[in-house]
Amino acid sequence: MDLKMRFSMCLLFLYGTFVLKMCIVLANHGKTPNCSKHQLVGGAIGGVLELNSRIGREQTIAMEMAVHDFCRTTNDTCSCPVLRVKDSQGSSAHSYYKGREEQQVKAIIGTIGSQEATLVSDFDEATKNIPIISLTPTATFSFPESATMSSFVQISHDVKIHMQCIAAIVGHFSWRKVTPIYEDQSTFSASPGLLTLLSDALQVVDSTIERPLVFPPLHSLPNPSSYIIKELKKLRMKENRIFILLKSSPRSCILLFKKAKQLGMMEKGYVWIISDDISSLLDSVDQSVILNMQGVVGFKTHFAETGKHFTNFKVQFRKRFRNKYPNEEYLNPSINALRAYDATSVVVKAIQVSNGSSSSMNLSHSIIHTKLNGVSGDISFKDGKLAQLPTFCIINVIGRSYREIEFWSPAFGFLNDKLGTGEASLNLIYWPGGTQRIPMGRVLRNEEKPLKIGVPARGAFRQFVNVSYDPDKNETYVTGFSIQVFEAAVKKLNYSLSYVFIPYNGTYDDLVAEVHNKTLDAAVGDTEIMADRYEYAEFSQPYLDSGLVIVVPMKPNIMKERFIFFYAFTRKLWIILLAMTIGTVSVVWFNEHTHGNSEFVATSVFEYASKMLWFAVAVLSFAHRELITNNLSRLVLATWFCVNVIVAACFTATLSSIITISKLQPALDLQRSHVGCNRNSFIVPYLVNVLNIKAEKIRQINSIDDYDGAFKRGEIAAAFFVAPHANVFLAKYCHGYEKIGHTYKLGGFGFMFRKGSPLVEDISKAVLKVTQSGEVDTLQENMLRSFSNCSGSAEDQSRGSTGLDLGLFTGLFIISGSISAFVFFTALARVVINHWESIQTSLKLITRRIGNWWTMLLHIIIIDRKLSVGLTPNQAVP
Repeated sequence: MDLKMRFSMCLLFLYGTFVLKMCIVLANHGKTPNCSKHQLVGGAIGGVLELNSRIGREQTIAMEMAVHDFCRTTNDTCSCPVLRVKDSQGSSAHSYYKGREEQQVKAIIGTIGSQEATLVSDFDEATKNIPIISLTPTATFSFPESATMSSFVQISHDVKIHMQCIAAIVGHFSWRKVTPIYEDQSTFSASPGLLTLLSDALQVVDSTIERPLVFPPLHSLPNPSSYIIKELKKLRMKENRIFILLKSSPRSCILLFKKAKQLGMMEKGYVWIISDDISSLLDSVDQSVILNMQGVVGFKTHFAETGKHFTNFKVQFRKRFRNKYPNEEYLNPSINALRAYDATSVVVKAIQVSNGSSSSMNLSHSIIHTKLNGVSGDISFKDGKLAQLPTFCIINVIGRSYREIEFWSPAFGFLNDKLGTGEASLNLIYWPGGTQRIPMGRVLRNEEKPLKIGVPARGAFRQFVNVSYDPDKNETYVTGFSIQVFEAAVKKLNYSLSYVFIPYNGTYDDLVAEVHNKTLDAAVGDTEIMADRYEYAEFSQPYLDSGLVIVVPMKPNIMKERFIFFYAFTRKLWIILLAMTIGTVSVVWFNEHTHGNSEFVATSVFEYASKMLWFAVAVLSFAHRELITNNLSRLVLATWFCVNVIVAACFTATLSSIITISKLQPALDLQRSHVGCNRNSFIVPYLVNVLNIKAEKIRQINSIDDYDGAFKRGEIAAAFFVAPHANVFLAKYCHGYEKIGHTYKLGGFGFMFRKGSPLVEDISKAVLKVTQSGEVDTLQENMLRSFSNCSGSAEDQSRGSTGLDLGLFTGLFIISGSISAFVFFTALARVVINHWESIQTSLKLITRRIGNWWTMLLHIIIIDRKLSVGLTPNQAVP
């Protein structure tokens, strides 16, 4: 029993000792070791990282490993520094300043830019001398030891070298213009300086910057996707196709390439180049991101992966990263983790060298002059940056990952070029669209040979395309409205376009086939944009709106137009209105007469009827002279007046609607009538397949003049035209034909190109410029005016015919004039009858005076003749 008790006591003692040691270890973890003031050497190292990002997580683990490796090597608890990491939460400057206030640290390591550090130091003198090791991907500015911020060190290479690498890639392929893209992540950003440095580097290879795209951080945008799409569409409209993503957060980069792929900007002809800090993240992104970046070219810092030091670091890093972030699939460290490990190693080594000196100036001096062989390579500093020149690995995103294809260094350039190999590795890049053909970097131009552009030579409307041949000069001339529009659009291009017109004698569908078969490069003319044609060719923006319209001869109903007002009401309603009017007036007259109103008294039936009818008309406009004295009569008249107001309003509305359609379009039965259309156009199959008109009812016509003849001979009752052709026909035969029915909407007239031709976009934009400037309208007006036999164009004639004509009111004028003439002659007869005697006396007096005047005139004539006969030629008058 004693033995068991002793054994139990021993076990309890051992367990207590173990627990006590563990408590001591846990109590010292994350705290400053319990050393005396003279023994404490390590102190605290602050870290300012974005802990929610992949880069921040890698850097945190790498810094912890560096501190752990140092402590394990020295075996001195008091000289082991304490690492205190704070989350930057998007503002490194704020976290840096707050961390320095809350806890005294000897040095700070983090993603702090030079502008941020300078700004904070300006507000607090105490922060100027605290060593800061910046983990930013590129060193943007130099800080010599004598500078104010001599304690600021960037463990990265000069950004100028990065710009030189980009310029080397651009210069290798002889691209003359590039479009930089970057995210302006904060107010401290040095992005504008990046553009200047990139521009300087590009000048060496004879290239320039064109319209850079700058977008704010995504978290500051209400709808980031819409904003990115809008900006990418602007870039797509430009001529340049070389895009360089200089600076971007991972989230912005992923969204940018996703939308670029959706907009077709990751297809053949485009070039995307990404910088070092973006390329270093490709190993840790999802496969969906890689699929959106197919064909992208980038560069990343090259480091040796074969050394023992790096191998041990990689094994420990993978183990720690897996334990802390089990959901992460990719475990290998990036250059960001290597730089964080080396930066922490530099600081702890400098602290050791300075023997725990409390002077920040001494520690900064030690850091600047520290040299070590780190996991990312040899570490030493010059002017606040890494002194060793980097070597960049050129990568190409293809398949499920990327491949390394070339190396570049500022000292030697591209490795294969330096070695003098025949085929450079850069020429083996798979570009967007899966092609290995080097993109031109801009929309395809045709300086090598002119475009072969087909034009319809047998069109019915030569006003659009007219092909003529001069036998004396042996030359073919192509003119017309469509040709003028195309030439105007070509002048709007930012480059010269060489082309030659080739007359084509087939149908329009055959012309589409020739472009599809690549016999022709394009086609220009009055070609309609149709859905089925899009399967074989592509079309530009329509330069003229179009639609299928029906034209018929004018056949107005003259009698109906003269008495059109009668059709506002039916015959039955006119009779009822007349009866109601007579009845109402009779009731009022009878009621007033029975109540003794002296103004409603007549001596005869005729006088009674005439007064009653006049009263019926006059009361409508309150022009009657009879005074209404009885309230019952007033009630009847008030009710009748309300009825008349409503009837008059309905009459006005109905007559207005009748006048609006008073052109009285002739009825047309398309299934029974013969119709005509252009022989070589799409209209024939359209009428058969869409409008279900029988083929035997369709007359195919060759020219504009043949339509008029066919109408006059009665061969066709209507003609189908596309709207621009109808305008030409009506301009020439404006007095005899008109449009009827509705318009069958079509795609419009456009210029045709091969599928995938980059000219489609340029010509479309040029057509829009020509259209918006009004030049197309001017050309169309000149075309219609040049051959029109009318005083105005077809549209002017159509607008003029919508006004009210005299013929509409001829019936009313005849009725009113006849009544007025009857009354006039009746009054004149009464006057003659009443004054017949005085008229007779006046006529006798007038007759006598006229007789005297006539006798005197004859006497004078006779005397004049006698004097003329009595004189001879040489005889003087006595």
